[in-house]
Amino acid sequence: MENDLPTTGNISLDDAVKQWLQFDKNPKTIAAVRGLLKEGAVSELQTCFGARMEFGTAGLRAPMGPGVSRMNDLTIIQTTQGFCSYLEGSLPDLKEKGVVIGFDARAHPPSGGSSKRFATLAATVFINRGVPVYLFSDITPTPFVPFTVSHLGLCAGIMVTASHNPKQDNGYKVYWNNGAQIIPPHDKGISTAIEKSLEPWSKSWNTEEAMKNPLLKDPYQDIHSEYFSAIQKHCFHREINQKSEVKIVHTSVHGVGHTFVQAAFKAFDLQPPFAVQEQKDPDPEFPTVKYPNPEEGEGVLTLSFALADKEGATVVLANDPDADRLAVAEKQTSGHWRVFSGNELGALLGWWVFQCWKKQQKAAQLKETVKDVYMLASTVSSKILRAIAIKEGFHFEETLTGFKWMGNRAKELLEQEKTVLFAFEEAIGYMCSPAVLDKDGVSAAAIAGEFISYLATQNTTLSQQLKAIYEEYGYHITKNSYFICHDQKTISQLFERLRNFSGPNTYPKECGGISVTAVRDLTTGFDSSQPSNTAVLPTSKSSQMVTFTFANGGVATMRTSGTEPKIKYYTELCAAPGNSDVEQLKAELDRLVDAIVENFFQPTKNNLISRSD
Repeated sequence: MENDLPTTGNISLDDAVKQWLQFDKNPKTIAAVRGLLKEGAVSELQTCFGARMEFGTAGLRAPMGPGVSRMNDLTIIQTTQGFCSYLEGSLPDLKEKGVVIGFDARAHPPSGGSSKRFATLAATVFINRGVPVYLFSDITPTPFVPFTVSHLGLCAGIMVTASHNPKQDNGYKVYWNNGAQIIPPHDKGISTAIEKSLEPWSKSWNTEEAMKNPLLKDPYQDIHSEYFSAIQKHCFHREINQKSEVKIVHTSVHGVGHTFVQAAFKAFDLQPPFAVQEQKDPDPEFPTVKYPNPEEGEGVLTLSFALADKEGATVVLANDPDADRLAVAEKQTSGHWRVFSGNELGALLGWWVFQCWKKQQKAAQLKETVKDVYMLASTVSSKILRAIAIKEGFHFEETLTGFKWMGNRAKELLEQEKTVLFAFEEAIGYMCSPAVLDKDGVSAAAIAGEFISYLATQNTTLSQQLKAIYEEYGYHITKNSYFICHDQKTISQLFERLRNFSGPNTYPKECGGISVTAVRDLTTGFDSSQPSNTAVLPTSKSSQMVTFTFANGGVATMRTSGTEPKIKYYTELCAAPGNSDVEQLKAELDRLVDAIVENFFQPTKNNLISRSD
């Protein structure tokens, strides 16, 4: 190592640190690494330099700070150089069409890292390769990046955001030229290219010069205008909106959403929602919440409920910090606030979007036009759209978990001149417009605003409408949770036991006295419901995912998380229309879940930590 620096005694670690100090030009991260060396903080150095961040289909996501396992100036340059090289080899029109780059408001003063800084460095790399860059001059919601890729016909998009992760994290999300997130094999190709591009190119640090280059364009004003113009195609009740007296509260949870949701409501001629003052402006410290994730429900929405009670509002809308997700809560007659689950919102928005489409069709042609209509949901989300599709005559398709799969499938369907009305995942992600081939909390907020205003003219509420949907199409009761397990061997043994339950290659035939009617294993590619016993959905040996279908209408999926030490489970009881004893259905699902936990997870034997512990 450099003469004035101590070594750690670990040769590979010393080499990694030495290379880092040769390449890095950020004084704060250089000082931090030198400080750790001086202190002999081998454990911390191992954390920072032991393993490079893995580039996957979701791009990168990690804490900001020094080292190859962190988000910082150097790792952003290295990642962008790899991505640029991969694009150069894949898309011959890269230098003609260019890329778009957006960013949120995250910042980490100790390491000098911020989303804006990272976006600027990424732009610099592309500009120095002669690639036109559309770099937003200010913070934007994540959906603006895929919208721009599609709208301008670009080769790729990058969004610098960690969405609803803790404040110290940041991320690097990538879109392909079809406007959807990347899927395999692009992730592996980009990852390999990054490993070959670790040394910064000669001008990769020169942001000042790059920001004056004519290849740099700011799409902010144009895209702002075009996006709100595009989503107005989904506004069907402008007169109701103009007269509506419904009061709605909105929170952006210290993220980017405030300005954009206000503009979306204006585009729909809705009264502006009341903004939670303490949370409306971007703040990378997220001072009022433990986790900036509206999926956490009531804890994140405390200030929203207080403002709603003060203003007499009955509905709260909440975006996560990059505004691609939407949570909704409604005040009940009891005074209690009901936070809808992602599956319940999927039922409500899916039903509403279909009703709006249906009203635009000529009655005589409806039987034919509905055959080209599609809705999508991830395989761990509620099957309620399937029930609606069966009765109404449109197509419903499942995809693997994650909007990357739904976005890419939606694009395929659109290219076949099909109508993709709606897609959703249970993690409060909704795609209500094909203008954005990803989840979009901004357009979803405006569409929800119009839906709520319409319901008010019918003297009904979201809760009452949800009940009506379940009464008509069948109740779909869901129960999702997870266990924490840090031992990969235990996780592997747990799933292997299910695959060899009563002999080699045999799965459980019953659970808690309820017969298993079908098994789909997307790790091995087995699916007993298919004539060939081969799964239709893509399979992956690198992650565990098994779905059991039961004779009582129950469906349960067990899967590992790609980003956390969790084994998740998603269960649902799908009842036939007319079976409306909700308490009895809930009790039946509870019994099934208890049996699955006891017989399939075996938490005591496997030392699993339950979500509630």
